[in-house]
Amino acid sequence: MSHKRIPKRKAAIAAGSVVALGAAAILLPNAMASQDGSSNGAAVAPKTLKATDASGLAAQLQQLLGQAFAGSYYDSGSQQLVVNVISGDSNVVVQAEKAGAKVREVKNSLAALKAGAQTLKAKATIPGTAWAIDPKTNKLAVTADSTVTGAKWDRLTSTVKSLGADMASVKKTSGTFKTLVSGGDAIFAQAEGGTVRCSLGFNVTASDGSPAFLTAGHCGVAAKQWSDSETGQPIATVDQATFPGDGDFSLVKYDDPNTQAASEVNVGNGQTVQITQAADATVGEQVFRMGSTTGLHDGQVTGLDATVNFQSETNPGGVDTVTGLIQTNVCAEAGDSGGSLFTQDGSAVGMTSGGSGDCTAGGETFFQPVTTALQATGATLGNGGAGAGDQGGAADPSASATDGTGTGAGDQAGGGDAVGGTADPSATATDGTGDQSGVGDQSGIGDQSGTGDQGTGANDGSSLTQTR
Repeated sequence: MSHKRIPKRKAAIAAGSVVALGAAAILLPNAMASQDGSSNGAAVAPKTLKATDASGLAAQLQQLLGQAFAGSYYDSGSQQLVVNVISGDSNVVVQAEKAGAKVREVKNSLAALKAGAQTLKAKATIPGTAWAIDPKTNKLAVTADSTVTGAKWDRLTSTVKSLGADMASVKKTSGTFKTLVSGGDAIFAQAEGGTVRCSLGFNVTASDGSPAFLTAGHCGVAAKQWSDSETGQPIATVDQATFPGDGDFSLVKYDDPNTQAASEVNVGNGQTVQITQAADATVGEQVFRMGSTTGLHDGQVTGLDATVNFQSETNPGGVDTVTGLIQTNVCAEAGDSGGSLFTQDGSAVGMTSGGSGDCTAGGETFFQPVTTALQATGATLGNGGAGAGDQGGAADPSASATDGTGTGAGDQAGGGDAVGGTADPSATATDGTGDQSGVGDQSGIGDQSGTGDQGTGANDGSSLTQTR
């Protein structure tokens, strides 16, 4: 099959199209109708749902229930959506149950939890701290990295205590919150401090119709022009970049207007996962992260609308606060910034922002929601075409990739040359470090044996940092 692709430009690793998923979305045409179609008040069993369908149902219930809606999460064991509602209104409970959700009455409203987050922002914006709403506990989950000690720790804990015993909890995490520049397919830029390495997130079409990709905002702020190899000529230029503040995302346009970038994520070993839509994250769902430093890893979404206070890289003693992020227990390391966060069924969810820890000890990692970045930039996911190129099949990320390393992001064959079968994102690639000189040359997700020199920028796991 004839197709166009970027000559020697393997940055087309992660992409998406606007085609709907094969599985039909769970709709809520009549919230008062029971699951079996009846309209009486009889109790109905919660529906069994995919995580992406649960996300759609949660959004509809939030609109339907109004202020009584107090958050939701996906129970992956039972495959059910659990919806928190404020106690006192039996009609609300009935509506949520008839829509197919499992209902739990809780004390804290979303408005109260958001007000608590504002108090934390005003009184405890300390480098190395983060907080997010945890619908499983109906509290604010506050995290402090290893740098938050002494007076800083006292200030944080006293602020948390002032919110009330049932409003927030605080925990320490090893490592340091930091941005992690590097990701799906490696991209490189020259900056004042030397070579910067990040990861391409998802290929998109800009609002003016030109081909582009999304990556982390702190990557776009660090450098203007990006290449697909450490010593190569630039192939793309930053058009928009947001960091810090209300997000961590960049829109980077390919310099060649004829570039056709594949709608897929390169998960190694010649395998790819087709990206079919953008989706909002749901607490409790399984997600997969691809990065040029550590390869493929999976985990769960643990919080939404997270605020992270990174130690500033440009202002000693300063703080770079980013809001609206997705919190997960997926690991990441330096060089993974901007890389793809996606689901097994092909939904683009986020781009790597930063976190603490590494892929040996674990830790928390935060991601920029794709849906927010698309809305802010006016871009659309994918290139509107097939985007599969010569790909032999979709990869199944659930095939636990370990020791995922290859021979180099710069020479990765990208979507067009992927020859493997469908990659299973539940395959967790671990220990993938080195100088990936070609994901296209890897022999298989389940057995990624080449550890290569995947990269620069090792994360020492000592503080809250960005993944760059």
